[in-house]
Amino acid sequence: MNDRLKALVDAGVSIWLDDLSRQRLTSGGLETLIHDSYISGVTTNPTIFAKAISDADAYAEQVSRLAAEGVSTDEAIRVITTDDVRDAADLFKPVYDDTETVDGRVSIEVEPGLARETEKTIAQAKELWETVGRDNVFVKIPATKEGLPAITETLAAGISVNVTLIFSLDRYKAVADAFLTGLEKAIENGHDVTKLASVASFFVSRVDTEVDKRLDAIGTDEAKALKGKAAIANARLAFEAYEEIFSSDRWREIETAGAKPQRPLWASTGVKDPSYSPTLYVDNLVTRGVVNTMPEATIKAAAEHSEFTGDTVRGHYAADRKVIDDLEKLGISYDEVVQVLEDEGVAKFEASWSELQDTVTAALKGAQQGAAK
Repeated sequence: MNDRLKALVDAGVSIWLDDLSRQRLTSGGLETLIHDSYISGVTTNPTIFAKAISDADAYAEQVSRLAAEGVSTDEAIRVITTDDVRDAADLFKPVYDDTETVDGRVSIEVEPGLARETEKTIAQAKELWETVGRDNVFVKIPATKEGLPAITETLAAGISVNVTLIFSLDRYKAVADAFLTGLEKAIENGHDVTKLASVASFFVSRVDTEVDKRLDAIGTDEAKALKGKAAIANARLAFEAYEEIFSSDRWREIETAGAKPQRPLWASTGVKDPSYSPTLYVDNLVTRGVVNTMPEATIKAAAEHSEFTGDTVRGHYAADRKVIDDLEKLGISYDEVVQVLEDEGVAKFEASWSELQDTVTAALKGAQQGAAK
């Protein structure tokens, strides 16, 4: 057990691992992280699965079986990824029970190519939920404009949702509204909302990557002084919006049915700039009732170096607004930055999905050739 990680948990931060693989499951490595590093959930995405499945040995037996059955590449991906998520969900079930369904959650994402297609997203969310068949799973849906009604309808069907790729404050507020509407519909539809949950995944480090690039291009001392500040300011202001939304009369009415609020989840919390502290997006976003999903390298950095005092989110909102205002004065458009990041986020996951398809196609072909010898 690690004192620095325990301090984060005691301060109200749920630590989730932003990674999953068959090797982590079968080696006992994930179970060790649960017990030794306070890991209480897992997030996945197409990039993570593309990397995991490139480890041919861990999946060789299953790939050979699928090849013999003659399944398509997309069918094989569905079987492989849902099997891993189901096994991880079973591993986290005790955490799910101990936290009264708050933590112990494992996420699986709809295909990124559906990010701009509402109805197909809803259909696939239902398929993934039924295929995995575990209450402690989140289906991840991107927070594109087309994703918003899909979030509502998926929740209305009694399916828990991790909303991903949120970059802007306005889009965050729209996501929260989609969540509230979804719960209202779920209650109307007779679903048990005490088990229904959601997180809003607000991306952090990518904001600094984009803004810092623009600040470097400006090159003045004033610009350089703002480097490494936009991402934290943006995330904190999202939490300010969260506090307002989840103290409203509308939420109070939904809460009487036993619903839990949609927790903010800090995503993309590994630093991209090596000159920054490796725990920059951990120590400056500590407050009760949030999730921080981290790659293992960031979890290790937090275990070794994390230092914070009290709540590092509340009470900074005026200074955070000034950061955004100062960027605008320098000609850096907030609206433009967050739109670029959303477009890039969708494109990156689509590229990873293509990579995943190529990897699985090659593995299936190799297994078929091996069987033919």
